[in-house]
Amino acid sequence: MIDFRICKEFTFEASHQLPNHKGKCKNLHGHSYRVQVELSGEINLIEGASDEGMIMDFGDLSNIVKTEVLDRFDHHHLNDLIVNVPTAEILAMMIFKILRRRTSKVSRVRVYETAAAYAEVVDVE
Repeated sequence: MIDFRICKEFTFEASHQLPNHKGKCKNLHGHSYRVQVELSGEINLIEGASDEGMIMDFGDLSNIVKTEVLDRFDHHHLNDLIVNVPTAEILAMMIFKILRRRTSKVSRVRVYETAAAYAEVVDVE
């Protein structure tokens, strides 16, 4: 069986604080978040279709992520939007669940809080 995957990266700016954290993150601060969204599944083999040979058109994926994620989180204070403490892990889980409602093809969401640190949610089915 061949496993097809595509991945696209997005960015947004947001602030948060982790009030119970023992380190610097207890203070109000911001991040330039990078989000990688991976889709997996079968490619469309319908001849002549706009998305022939694709899992999903990258433009369609971009529209979904813009509407469902970027418009919601960009330039916001995450503590005001997330019931749980807004860690990278919680944010990755939220984004995964939000996007999964739009397409079951979402297989992984990776959220970079810094250039060298990320949290990831992966569908293990």
